[in-house]
Amino acid sequence: MSEEKKLSANEYLKIESNYLRGTLAEELADTSTGGISEGAGQMIKFHGCYVQDDRDLRASRRQHKLEKAYSFLMRVRIPGGVVSPKQWLQMDWISENFANHTLKLTTRQAFQLHGVIKTQLKRTIQEMDKVALDCIAACGDVNRNVMCNPNPHLSETHAETVKLARDISEHLLPQGGAYHEIFLDQEKVISSEEVVEPIYGKTYLPRKFKIAIAVPPSNDVDIHANDLSFIAVQDENNKLLGYNVAVGGGMGMTHGVEATYPRLADIIGFVTPDKAVDVAEKVVLVQRDFGDRTDRKHSRLKYTIDDRSADWFLKTLNEYLGYDLEPVREFEFTTNGDNFGWHEDERGMFHLNLFIQGGRVVDSPAFPIKTGLREIAKIHDGEFRLTANQNLAISNISPEKRPEIEKLLEEYKILKSHERSALRLHSIACVALPTCGLALAEAERYLPDVITELEEVVEECGLRHDAITIRMTGCPNGCGRPFLAEIGFVGRGPDKYNMYLGGGHAGHRLNKLYRESVPGSEIKNVLRPIIEDYAKSREEGEKFGDFVIRAGYVAATVNGKDFHKNVKTEVVAS
Repeated sequence: MSEEKKLSANEYLKIESNYLRGTLAEELADTSTGGISEGAGQMIKFHGCYVQDDRDLRASRRQHKLEKAYSFLMRVRIPGGVVSPKQWLQMDWISENFANHTLKLTTRQAFQLHGVIKTQLKRTIQEMDKVALDCIAACGDVNRNVMCNPNPHLSETHAETVKLARDISEHLLPQGGAYHEIFLDQEKVISSEEVVEPIYGKTYLPRKFKIAIAVPPSNDVDIHANDLSFIAVQDENNKLLGYNVAVGGGMGMTHGVEATYPRLADIIGFVTPDKAVDVAEKVVLVQRDFGDRTDRKHSRLKYTIDDRSADWFLKTLNEYLGYDLEPVREFEFTTNGDNFGWHEDERGMFHLNLFIQGGRVVDSPAFPIKTGLREIAKIHDGEFRLTANQNLAISNISPEKRPEIEKLLEEYKILKSHERSALRLHSIACVALPTCGLALAEAERYLPDVITELEEVVEECGLRHDAITIRMTGCPNGCGRPFLAEIGFVGRGPDKYNMYLGGGHAGHRLNKLYRESVPGSEIKNVLRPIIEDYAKSREEGEKFGDFVIRAGYVAATVNGKDFHKNVKTEVVAS
């Protein structure tokens, strides 16, 4: 009889944490250090925070025998990415007074704050609470921020998907009172009955869990990168019929460990709108009960499905539901980018989609966007909508307000933010250095320079308006969804990137490793002949990702288990 595998260390932390309390309250009150213990660092993730330090300062502080320059990243839960002007103004004020003066728009339609020091952590959360915002379950082994398409002007279905995102998010929140006790100073309820988590139990999920809702033909939320997705199915009059259900997507992998890989989600059935929340719960329960709790590199839903099969998962899910999912309905995705510029809906309301480089809302002399958006929020009576591509829509602008808002957009040089090359408009970068402890290379601070160099090539080739998805991450955990990009860069070491080619333009195919450890200075030289070949040899309407496969640069990859196979690559010398 084989010996049972030992649970991962995080499982014991969760068991002993008293439903996510652990030693957090005591450690946050300790002002003798700017950090917290490793165990508390794991617990605080469930409350939406990560311990970080400024890696640019590490060497200097070590030399002067100082502890690391600790601070906290905070993620704010915003189902569907929709915030009111009042909430925008409060987050703007918080970022100026408690963080590093910037608002980061993430690839999960959430706000991130960086640089919040320990002594300001509780105050920051309390200020968010004043406008009904929180960090609950924004990180950790639970369901995280639920995403959905941010474009309400496209059809009535979008309002229904935003409501579903909120309903799922609320339904799957941890029910324990730890967050409110630790950060909002609420009294712990004393009871003789043990607190229970009705969905998560004492050990929550084996690993993080991500949910998205898409409205075809836009796959802007990248359904294939999520553990669970709902794909809206509409009739000929754009009325919502229900959702196709996709499971088992995920991006993260580990360099050199072929047992880890990105995976496309399987589309396993269809559900009517009234049952979507129930399906979300039961998918989470199946993963809770069958996910691997011994190896965190093998603990996402994608591995649970690959270990047993998609057919097994559907059968088990149907048993948990007590009814069967219906057969998959037809749909089509054509893009996964944002639809920039002005749009008018059938009600006569206006929506403006802006490009935000790297999702970082911060003032610069040439582009004072943070101040401009603050002034717009003071007069706007609609919403702001964060997109899954780190951009922003000013939504539901009335015809009466549009001239006033347009004047501010002009004054603060925001109106033409999207008048960039299509390559830049379809770019994503994770934060990486200096704050992310996992980053092996630059991403957000470097990708704009890479794009500037590549723009010279695309201009020469007449491709300025041809959309090519390009993404860069500092490590292979895949926060910027690099393995779905037509051109992907993944940090391998300082100024070294693995280059991937051939992702599907609509997010329907994984890319493949093309070159290993490419120095940043060589990226342009490696890509130039391929871009030139694309401009010269592509077929009518052919996307870059499709072309590099047809032309033989890389093999097509739709099965995650094949991600590391059929790779013909070489190290590019620096």
